[in-house]
Amino acid sequence: MGRFLWLGFPVQFALGGRLYHWHYLLETLAFIVGIRVYYYLRKGVKDPISDENRLWIMLGAMLGALVGSRLIAILETPDQLPHLTFSILYASKTIAGGLLGGLLGVELIKKFIGVRVASGDLYVIPILTALFIGRIGCFLMGVAEPTYGIETRFWMGMDLGDGIKRHPVALYEMIYLVLLFALFLSIRHKEMRNGDRFKLFMVLYFLYRFLVEFLKPYQPLFLELSSIHWSALFIFLYYYKFLIRMCKAAFAEKPISP
Repeated sequence: MGRFLWLGFPVQFALGGRLYHWHYLLETLAFIVGIRVYYYLRKGVKDPISDENRLWIMLGAMLGALVGSRLIAILETPDQLPHLTFSILYASKTIAGGLLGGLLGVELIKKFIGVRVASGDLYVIPILTALFIGRIGCFLMGVAEPTYGIETRFWMGMDLGDGIKRHPVALYEMIYLVLLFALFLSIRHKEMRNGDRFKLFMVLYFLYRFLVEFLKPYQPLFLELSSIHWSALFIFLYYYKFLIRMCKAAFAEKPISP
């Protein structure tokens, strides 16, 4: 039988006389639950994209995420690039890179199969669900996973395993994801253009990642900004038309009721 061990970070469980990290189990669980939530939400929804094309799009997303998550992750530590090995490359991954790579992978596969309609709205809630579960694993890893923050006196600061009170960045993200989940549930019946929910999710998530990166001990890649910063800036540029349209809608003068 397995035993749950909380003797500080990283939090592990014992099985067969050996200790294992929860992170790997929670990563797998995040993927499984995310897929199940997607298929549950798709029931009864009139999808303009055929089942076959949906499978192609999901394949493009997974391949893009596989490449993007590792590319952006290794660029987070540019001083280690001369010592890069396949094992380091395989073990390196970041959610921001996965989302960015997945987006580009989807756009490429859609051009290849001739799909021109937006396809991301159905994935927002499943992605948020999977991200939350995955971040539980990151949080339980403490400083053994590069998702911890710099030293702080902030009241939420925690000893994540090295005796220093740090910003629990993974915990912050879990709280933010709950807020995003509540936001997207509240607008689920709101009239919006096809694709706008996914664009809104990407902009809001990468806005968080851009800001919280300053609370982490990051290595600059270029102009004192990390690979995560540059990924976020790319997303803002990629969706600049959406951002301009949303800003115009938010600040447009509303007619005065008689």
